[in-house]
Amino acid sequence: MDEGLRIVDAHHHLWDLERNYYPWLSDHPEAGFFLGDYSELKRNFLPADYRRATAGYDVVATVHVEAEWDRDNQVAETRWLHEVAAESGLPNAVVGHAWLAREDCEEVLAGHAALPLTRGIRSKPATASSPDRIERGAPWTMQDPKWRAGFALLQQYGLSYDLRVPFWHLPEAAEIAELYPETPMVLNHTGFPWDRSEAGLAAWRKAMRVIAQAPQVWLKISEFGLKDQPWEYESNRRVVLEAIEIFGIERCMFASNLPVCALRADFGTIVEGVSRMTEGFSRAEREGLFSRNAARFYRLEL
Repeated sequence: MDEGLRIVDAHHHLWDLERNYYPWLSDHPEAGFFLGDYSELKRNFLPADYRRATAGYDVVATVHVEAEWDRDNQVAETRWLHEVAAESGLPNAVVGHAWLAREDCEEVLAGHAALPLTRGIRSKPATASSPDRIERGAPWTMQDPKWRAGFALLQQYGLSYDLRVPFWHLPEAAEIAELYPETPMVLNHTGFPWDRSEAGLAAWRKAMRVIAQAPQVWLKISEFGLKDQPWEYESNRRVVLEAIEIFGIERCMFASNLPVCALRADFGTIVEGVSRMTEGFSRAEREGLFSRNAARFYRLEL
């Protein structure tokens, strides 16, 4: 990377499987995990592990995104992360979890918001496994009135929203963005361009253009990993540059998705790859991509 280029990692996870309960990493395997076999993730990943994974790079701040902690005690993960941050210096911001359609949504949001590192919420709506299986209006979808009522509370508590859905749900997310224009949103993982065929990429681009029309929606340039396929530079370069063209680099932020990304590529491969992919942009634009944009979105002081 360019000398002196700092990094704010806008999306990573930590977990301590000996102290805390994560069903998907312990006793409830996720059959449809988007990267396939994830058994290598079933071990502790703590600040020391994160620092080893990013050694040699100037990571100046990090954002922890909820890691599917026990949903019966959602605020506990955020409390634990504050303890971790006090001991280790990271993370510097936390995105917690709340089920937006549940009756206790406001209580949970208030619990997260009372903790100083909290910046936002990630709550995955119900999604379809393919575009032809979408059920608009089903419970827990983005059309569910209860889900929307929960989403409406985010602004009241000063919280942003991390959006994680397959790209075929992005037009629905655009409806939410139009209804709640004061709530900052950031789309995770480059909109999941899983289908790299020409038709698949065309559908992804179309959906990305729809959600990008909302000026409060930003994008994480992260997680290009594909199920049962190696991390491939040229294919990922096309996706990254097209995503940046759609959103504008001023609304894009680099993120690693450690340790999940390591199923396909280590931190160095990813950060050096994105650096090389974006070498045609100005120094100021690249500083925005790698640090300043995430700091602005998540209200971090660098």
